[in-house]
Amino acid sequence: MMNKNSEELLSMRPIDIMIKLSVPAILGMIVIGLYPLMDGIFAGQILGQEEMTAIGIAMPFTFFNTGVSTLIGVGSASVLSRALGKRDRETIDKIMANLSFWVILFSLIITVIGLVFCEKMLALVGASGDILNYASRYLKIIFVGSIFVNFTQAANMVMRGEGLMKKAMLIMGTGALINIILDPILMVSMGDYGIEGAAIATITAQIIQALVTLYYFKVKSQTVRIKGIRNEQAISKEVFGVGVSAMMMQVLTIIQQSLLYSQAFKYGGDQAAAVMAVGLRIMAFSFIPIWGMSQGLQPAIGANYGAENYERVRSIFKVFVVGSLVLAGVFWIPSEIFAKDMLMLFGIKGMTLTMGIPAFRIFYSIFILYGILIMVLTFFQSIGDGKTAGLLVMLKQIILFVPLIFILPMVLGLNGIWLTIPLVDLLLVIISIVKYRKKSISMV
Repeated sequence: MMNKNSEELLSMRPIDIMIKLSVPAILGMIVIGLYPLMDGIFAGQILGQEEMTAIGIAMPFTFFNTGVSTLIGVGSASVLSRALGKRDRETIDKIMANLSFWVILFSLIITVIGLVFCEKMLALVGASGDILNYASRYLKIIFVGSIFVNFTQAANMVMRGEGLMKKAMLIMGTGALINIILDPILMVSMGDYGIEGAAIATITAQIIQALVTLYYFKVKSQTVRIKGIRNEQAISKEVFGVGVSAMMMQVLTIIQQSLLYSQAFKYGGDQAAAVMAVGLRIMAFSFIPIWGMSQGLQPAIGANYGAENYERVRSIFKVFVVGSLVLAGVFWIPSEIFAKDMLMLFGIKGMTLTMGIPAFRIFYSIFILYGILIMVLTFFQSIGDGKTAGLLVMLKQIILFVPLIFILPMVLGLNGIWLTIPLVDLLLVIISIVKYRKKSISMV
């Protein structure tokens, strides 16, 4: 039997769906996006520069967990939303057992590999001395908490697939708040082991989130329950088929940003790298609400596609695309107009500021269209077309980006670096629109 939220996905006005599902998701994602920033601020203020740097160096390796949870969560949510649309009770009853199996397996692998090879991984990115020591101490604790963060994040995506966006974001937002509160307390109280305190604050929040999430799926949910732990091969195939593209976008971002920094240093030195750091940080924060909106689109598209309400699928998609353009504009317009002020907020000044203002405007120029790409990507994930979703990710992160980040600077110098991301994104927007229109025409 479908719950009220599932029925609403099939009957509510598209604009009302967007408001109901996306607003709490956007707010929740903004809260979640704030706490990594606060981690760095607290570490720098309380522990010191080396400890702050150590946490920063350790952060990319947490993407192992982010990638796994996204793989399992996005894939499972896609299967769920289509099963709800079809009223496929048998599939619905197997989803959480399958999710739990893969979360446990992947988390154990990450934990073991992380604990054994932690120092070696950190050394690969150049960490040494005290920074290596601090980063290792921090990261080992984070790896121990892998199972909690992976279960919470993956299951949270399933909750969103039910249409329970407010509940899902409340759990994630509460965890972020707990982390923010515990950070300074544990950093101060643990003295010489303040770096461990930062890590313990993080996994404590994750444990609480995991327990609340487990309680919901064991006791409270009327639609999706955890019934054992087992690999459901048919469901796993669908989960991995859809989820791989979402995971790739997380993991490949590391490669993309590494190349951007490398080229910035090569062609513009420390000044260009500083501007790049600010540009990437602002773009990442601006992306968070758009990603939140896409979380509202996923269950709506999946449920209606599963129910074969194709005209309604098109209507919902159009509303979300318009919404994404407006949302992106909220961040894009002020950033373009007040580029100087944005850079100065991050301590950019002098010649770096003079060079950085036009560079930042170029780098950020196509962001207003970014929502179209994300909505199309979410659309294909929602209907179970992992192949197309994966192609779009590969085009963005590797196939188009890698050649251009090397070729454009050779031709245009430093400006070529700032042009790479907007050019790639513009091409991807065009390609994504073509792909969507082709699929839309085929839905009869």
